[in-house]
Amino acid sequence: MNFLTIGHRGVMGVEPENTLRSFIAADRAGLDVIELDLHLSKDGALVVMHDADVDRTTDGTGPIADKTLAELRALDAGRGERVPTFEEVLDAVRAPLQAEIKDTAAARALAEILHRRDLVGRVEVLSFHDEAVAEIARLVPGVRTALVASRYGTDVVDRAVAVGATTLVLNIRRLTLEVVEKARKANLRIIGWVVNTQDHLRLVRALQLDGATTDYPDIKRTGRFTA
Repeated sequence: MNFLTIGHRGVMGVEPENTLRSFIAADRAGLDVIELDLHLSKDGALVVMHDADVDRTTDGTGPIADKTLAELRALDAGRGERVPTFEEVLDAVRAPLQAEIKDTAAARALAEILHRRDLVGRVEVLSFHDEAVAEIARLVPGVRTALVASRYGTDVVDRAVAVGATTLVLNIRRLTLEVVEKARKANLRIIGWVVNTQDHLRLVRALQLDGATTDYPDIKRTGRFTA
């Protein structure tokens, strides 16, 4: 089984998260997939940032939704990096992408880009929100989708099946063998996050997960050797 290493917001353990600098570093490190987060700006641009507010990751303040793309561009996202758009990331790296959407509005904006650029084979769409997963699946038939969960029980498998997701992306600190076994019976892939230590890596390999989302590129080198 091919074990995937997924760069969390690029390689956020060593570079400013969700910036082109971070994504390019992940690509150069040979990570199999790059994960990023999407929000809509005030003027409808699909921009890459994790939080709904710019406060934590830039030198600005306030909600993304209250700022135009030009206003977001004026912010420093770390080490002089600017807030990128999704399409800029597509052009900057070659790796497949996991794009996490926060709501159905972002799903609609992402669907337009996926159709226009024929990206169904390259982009897997993730969300914590069942309705957002269902919406992107409706708008882009054939797109691969994943349900993300931090606090969950075995019901997360039923939720994923209900919205047509093929993958679960699960917080490894709450992962149990019972959840894994139920997911396998439902033919779901399982990705563990966030895997930043050898102990966490040994856990995901012992549970025979399909991959690990990590803040650090070193997991790529050690993952294949850890039993």
